[in-house]
Amino acid sequence: GVKLKNIRKIGGLPLISIAGKIVKDIGIIDKAIISTDYPEFAQVAVERGLEVPFMRPDKLSGDRIGDVDVLSHALLEMEKIDDTIYDIVLMLQPTSPSRTAKHVVDAIELFIKKNADSVWTVSETDSKGHPFKQLIIENDTIDFFDQRGKKIIARQELSKTYHKNGIAYVISRDCLINKKSIEGDKCIPLIIDGHTSNIDTELDIAFAEFLLTYKSEK
Repeated sequence: GVKLKNIRKIGGLPLISIAGKIVKDIGIIDKAIISTDYPEFAQVAVERGLEVPFMRPDKLSGDRIGDVDVLSHALLEMEKIDDTIYDIVLMLQPTSPSRTAKHVVDAIELFIKKNADSVWTVSETDSKGHPFKQLIIENDTIDFFDQRGKKIIARQELSKTYHKNGIAYVISRDCLINKKSIEGDKCIPLIIDGHTSNIDTELDIAFAEFLLTYKSEK
């Protein structure tokens, strides 16, 4: 939805730079790198003092390549380069500029405390987006996405649902390499309160800018 969105600016900074600043603010990460197949992204990263030790190969390029393949490649490449084994993988997507250092540290600490395969940050979904309230259109006719929705009268009857907000994913090496998953058997949620931005569209960029202004005025 947004061309070259990882280098679009929020608050005057490219999204890649915002994610990189969070990494530096945390200070407990052994190695931080960017995996990309775009020279423009690599150039911005280097200009901001971030590491780009390799370019992502063509076979891992494109919008339909999954996180498991990208992260596994990055992890194994860095283990060869650094001649070491990394136990924990932290994925920070540049498209979630609402993250704070505390969000990330809390996710890492929860991962360790729960001895988890993974920790995902999530946000509570507004009841308007609840699966039971969603509709589909087939043959010009409306129907419920889930037939249980027909029995819902008031939103108070709906259970809470959550969605990934992209702020942080913490994954064990075993989960990523051996289970070939960023979820695994024990995926623990870290619920993030308040509004967050996760950029897919131009409107999302405008919302991210608004949140930045809103927080600075509070």
